[in-house]
Amino acid sequence: MEYRFSEIEATIQAAWRKENIYKVEEDAAKPAYYVLDMFPYPSGAGLHMGHPLGYTASDIFARYKRLKGFSVLHPMGFDAFGLPAEQYAIQTGQHPAETTRINSERYRKQLDRIGFSFDWSRQVVTSDPSYYKWTQWVFSRLFEYYYDTKEEKAKPIKELIAHLEKFGTKGLNAYSTTAPEIDNVTWNQYDEAAKSNFLMHYRLAYLGESMVNWCPELGTVLANDEVSEGISIRGGYPVIQRKMTQWCLRISAYGERLLKGLEDLEWTDALKETQRNWIGRSEGAELHFQVQGTDKDIAVFTTRIDTIYGVSFLVLAPEHELVDTITTDSARAEVNAYIADTKRKTERERMADRRISGAFTGAYALHPLTREALPIWIADYVLAGYGTGAVMAVAAHDTRDFAFARHFNLPIRQVICADGEEPTSTSGWEDAQTAKEGHLVNSDQYNGLSVKEATQQLLDLVEEKGIGKRRITYRLRDAIFSRQRYWGEPFPIYYKDHIPHLLSNDKLPLELPPIDSYKPTKEGIPPLGRAKNWCTEEGYPFELSTMPGFAGSSAYYLRYMDPHNEAALVGKKANEYWRHVDLYIGGTEHATGHLLYSRFWCMFLYDLGLVCEAEPYRRLVNQGMIQGKSCFVYRIKDTNRFVTLSQKDKYETTAIHADINLVKDGCLDIEAFRAWRPEFENAEFILEADNTYHCGTATEKMSKSMYNVVNPDDVIDQYGADTLRLYLMFLGPLEQSKPWDTKGIEGVHRFLKRLMGLFWKDEEWIVTNEKASSESYKTLHKLIKKVGEDIESISLNTAVSAFMIALNELSEQQCHSTEILEPLLIVLSPFAPHLTDWLYRKLGYDSSIVVAEWPKYDESFLIESEITYPISFNGKVRFKLALPADSSKEQIETAALSSPEAAKWLEGKTPRKVIVVPGRIVNIVI
Repeated sequence: MEYRFSEIEATIQAAWRKENIYKVEEDAAKPAYYVLDMFPYPSGAGLHMGHPLGYTASDIFARYKRLKGFSVLHPMGFDAFGLPAEQYAIQTGQHPAETTRINSERYRKQLDRIGFSFDWSRQVVTSDPSYYKWTQWVFSRLFEYYYDTKEEKAKPIKELIAHLEKFGTKGLNAYSTTAPEIDNVTWNQYDEAAKSNFLMHYRLAYLGESMVNWCPELGTVLANDEVSEGISIRGGYPVIQRKMTQWCLRISAYGERLLKGLEDLEWTDALKETQRNWIGRSEGAELHFQVQGTDKDIAVFTTRIDTIYGVSFLVLAPEHELVDTITTDSARAEVNAYIADTKRKTERERMADRRISGAFTGAYALHPLTREALPIWIADYVLAGYGTGAVMAVAAHDTRDFAFARHFNLPIRQVICADGEEPTSTSGWEDAQTAKEGHLVNSDQYNGLSVKEATQQLLDLVEEKGIGKRRITYRLRDAIFSRQRYWGEPFPIYYKDHIPHLLSNDKLPLELPPIDSYKPTKEGIPPLGRAKNWCTEEGYPFELSTMPGFAGSSAYYLRYMDPHNEAALVGKKANEYWRHVDLYIGGTEHATGHLLYSRFWCMFLYDLGLVCEAEPYRRLVNQGMIQGKSCFVYRIKDTNRFVTLSQKDKYETTAIHADINLVKDGCLDIEAFRAWRPEFENAEFILEADNTYHCGTATEKMSKSMYNVVNPDDVIDQYGADTLRLYLMFLGPLEQSKPWDTKGIEGVHRFLKRLMGLFWKDEEWIVTNEKASSESYKTLHKLIKKVGEDIESISLNTAVSAFMIALNELSEQQCHSTEILEPLLIVLSPFAPHLTDWLYRKLGYDSSIVVAEWPKYDESFLIESEITYPISFNGKVRFKLALPADSSKEQIETAALSSPEAAKWLEGKTPRKVIVVPGRIVNIVI
């Protein structure tokens, strides 16, 4: 019978919809299992092949767990807020909500075509007011809470206020890196504005000054991953560093818990290490260096107090608050020029850049122990948001300080020496000595002490002298939570006398108002500044910024548990049933963004007693990328001329991505390219000798921005959804990135066609109720065991291979028995749900294969009754011999030597030696 996949898949999908087969409820009689994908942003381009890779893997697992008797929550939604929709609105005038609705509908149709088992009744769309009401609600709670360092949990800000009223900050166990100490008299004398400003040092959601990536053309702050080489990813506009007052989340307060929480999670070691490095816990001391001739001092955090006598200069971040104050008139021009240049780089670029640059402020600081005057420099390798934004440079024992000192001819002083060695002249050194073991030299009375001994004594000394204190710091910085754009969650904040106040819960959601333009105002005010009556009933203005993209994704997993609850983000009953995500699949690129922020939100809600688990994602699997073939055209710099591939090295050129659909056999359709990119309508194209334009190519991440996407709809039209699903898994291990290549897809498609051959011959149904052979049972139960283990370990490529081997064996065995074919279909159904469900119903079942039961494998069928031994003579295999599996070593040797085949190789000779490895080989030495 012909495999009419389009007809089969349409029929089965219609049946699923009619039966509402994927709707799930809390069922106390079943164990719960929660499978989640990182939901997509619904762009106008629709799905590309990178999306269904992870979704197929999670769908296989969800279907498998359902067959194993679990109540499986497998939801889907859309991460709908963000800059792309707003930019499209600016270009077209279409409201972002309408764009999002159209794109989401297209995504859903594409996802359904692939046959995913999503419970769409639980759909979450972050731009839906009924959803972002709860994002606003969580923000409100963050604003109303502080972090108690003694109890290690969030507590109401009203308790902190009560302490301030009685004692001031004395004895206050509250996390803050910026709050000054005050007494209760001072607190009680503060007016409302002063109290509000003071509490911002403690609130978990607060207003604070931060260095941000500011894009003047887009009129908004950008996240690091939205900027590359000082240019915005979206639009290609210049981005500068700018200090702005922003709403922030005090995620740094949870640094220690975020670290400890990683220990029990089933995440890859690599991903855990990424988060550990990002959190960056350090134990050390905070020291104070007085600026010479002033009452100012510079705070420095160091993990190497043992090197204090090796400090020969200080380096400040260009944004450090003291730079402008301490810079001398003679140095000001150079310092200002350096600061201007630094503003064009993101912090990520500064961290990666190994070029040496800096400027001398003309000022000096006094060494806290020796009182030596140390020159104060600024350099972009020091970042304002890390530590104190200042570094005590010990050039002899720090690689970057060493390079900086050599470049600017600054002193290098050795103060740590390996045991058994004497200090040497640093003039001959090629690099810093960074070893953390040895003894101190050139360090006054601490000479000869081990690093460990000196560290403890010097920590005691600086605390005794009042010039420093022991401190634990984290590299993790508070999250900037403001975006100066329209398409995002409004803050539930209004301002009365310039003091921020929360909207009451009964006024939520605060919905986005209509505006006439999505651009910032001429004065640079965010787009919400254009809204009419954007204020409370009393006339108090609302916040003009909106929340960032990660706001909506930080608790969406909780809303899926209880999406229609109007009284709570998630109800207690639903939360205690589903508890947490058991399997989460998504990309590693979210390691230091979404995955960290959502863990923080979960811990905070756990502190409030609103959720029963402190961690949101128990097991996390990172899918690799599907890579696409990108095509490039080469534009001669500062011209409107393009050169073909063979000539690009003759000129200074810029590579520009071309849509792969405009390229055939490596040659560009120039007229189609001009129509696609009207700005190049009049461009000149220098061609090859055969009058064609040859493009360059590269294998890159499949991405709409690189115009190299493959639409899954095209593959489904040609081969069907089941073939696409199987092939995506067959490409290789899920965690590995791999290029999209359809060379093997015909083989997978033939596998499904051949599967039909077990059920039909021509148009005749050949399935029987006859007893299957022992070989067929062995094939089946070997498959059940193998596929179950592979699904549990997400080794889905090897499971597909196992299906192919089993089909070959069953075909050779001419097996058409329902005893084998029915469980075979069930085991295959998570991978190819349409064809298996259709065949299952043809076997006579009224219900879907989705609600079947995973077959149990029988170990007795996996026990080998016979073993076939290769019989070798002098190491060369001459024949094979089947023997009972329980044969002893002596029995194997006797059988091998007495077999008729052995006689002709022995030719009457007596063997010198017989080597028998039971279960493997026999080697006869003659």
